[in-house]
Amino acid sequence: MRKSKGGLNNILNQAQRLQGKLGRLEDEMKSKTVEASAGNGKVTAVINGNRELLALSIAPEVISSENPELLENLIISAINLALENAREMVNQEMSKVTGGFSIPGLM
Repeated sequence: MRKSKGGLNNILNQAQRLQGKLGRLEDEMKSKTVEASAGNGKVTAVINGNRELLALSIAPEVISSENPELLENLIISAINLALENAREMVNQEMSKVTGGFSIPGLM
């Protein structure tokens, strides 16, 4: 049984189109942001779709606290929550581009 050369070309063309869409999605993710807060809003992290920390705001009363471990934990919590939000956002956008087909290792 032979596969037609046209079928292979079709698959390659589809792969190229998908690659182009994924490249545009990656660029788009740079400008999309998510944020998360910890400690009732005392620490807020803003992260883009490329999982880069763009901003971190800390309430003055937490900075002047006599409990540095609390501040450290709030920062870690806010950043981890924002990273999870970014991961979910990217997965949703990726699903739109790939039609729900999961491609391991992308973004």
